[in-house]
Amino acid sequence: MKQGTMNILFFPLKTKVLKNGEAPILLRVTIDGQYDEVRIQRSVALNSWNPSKGCCRGKDRISLELNSYIDNMRARLLQIHKELLLEEAFISPKALLIKLFSKEDKHTLLAAMEQHIENCKRRLDIDFRLGSLKRYVNCFDALKVAVDRFYAKEDITFYELTGEFIDEFELYLRIDKKLSQNTLTKYMTCLKKMTNTALRNDWMKKDPFVDKKNLFRKVETSPTFLTLEELKKIEEKEFTVQRLVHVKDFFLFCCYTGLAFIDASTLSAEHLIRDNNNALWIRKSRIKIADAKESCTCNVPLLPPAQAILEKYNWSPEKENTPCLPIPSNQKMNAYLKEIATLCGIKKNLTVHVARHTFATTITLANHVSLQNVSKMLGHSSTKITQHYARVLDQNIMEDMQKVSRNLFR
Repeated sequence: MKQGTMNILFFPLKTKVLKNGEAPILLRVTIDGQYDEVRIQRSVALNSWNPSKGCCRGKDRISLELNSYIDNMRARLLQIHKELLLEEAFISPKALLIKLFSKEDKHTLLAAMEQHIENCKRRLDIDFRLGSLKRYVNCFDALKVAVDRFYAKEDITFYELTGEFIDEFELYLRIDKKLSQNTLTKYMTCLKKMTNTALRNDWMKKDPFVDKKNLFRKVETSPTFLTLEELKKIEEKEFTVQRLVHVKDFFLFCCYTGLAFIDASTLSAEHLIRDNNNALWIRKSRIKIADAKESCTCNVPLLPPAQAILEKYNWSPEKENTPCLPIPSNQKMNAYLKEIATLCGIKKNLTVHVARHTFATTITLANHVSLQNVSKMLGHSSTKITQHYARVLDQNIMEDMQKVSRNLFR
């Protein structure tokens, strides 16, 4: 709603002279012909007041302090008026004065995100992963640059955060940072988490992401997975360096179980059970990570290679609270997997998560395991999620089309 010009007037109330001979100072705010006024808990001698400038004429310390107080109050009023304009709220003189004299804390974007990052650091490896933390840190760094460019300030209140700034931030990420659509979506998701928090806590009134659904559009990408031939290359490769031997084993274990890194690294004897046929299963609630909406359970019958790896590392039912496998950090795993890929002549970007994709595609779907069963083993809450991780292989498409050919053209 468009607002009229705001007028600010400080003046002494001549009809209410105090015992010390001074008159109380009033502040009057006028908008669109409507005004409200309030005493500012300061007084002045009438002969010291300059009515045209709305301040004290004196140069003594008391007069200078009074003028400084008035200047600060005027500046604060202008700032509140600007914030409410950005919020597109209805502005009245009374609302401005209430906000001026309130004791509410001022919540700012970058300070709130910095605090969120610190909280995430404390949750690291508990229910938050390093990759998600890095994403928030990268978003924070980008926001600092964008805020400085757009507002020429070090930080902004949530009231100042507008849709126009979101548009500028998008351009900065696309043009200056050269981010892909999917990476840009991750940055915007981090920022939206901050604005959602602000909206819940009444730190802002209007959602700046209204009508910006396109910012959260994801481009479908094919997950990286190993073919059976590539998997065999790693299995059959002999390493003399012990750390590569360990990482190879842990990677293959994930390939044959579909466990994500955080689930494999926290796997203990309590998660391994035997059914009525004495077959060994993994039954484990997936670790909630980075804003996951719900926790799901993965149920995976152990294939012989996975069971052999557990036995190699002396898994025992008695060690209930001890990790079954001495898996190094995610960063080290990924670094060493790069070495393994090079030594095996595999040109794909080998990471721990490639193992999960490999289980979903090469190990299960390519061998006609149903999508529903793959979904349960991966611990997904919906087969829609599984479809993203486990694309239908060309091999399956060819087999289906060969059936069509036999049925129609034999």
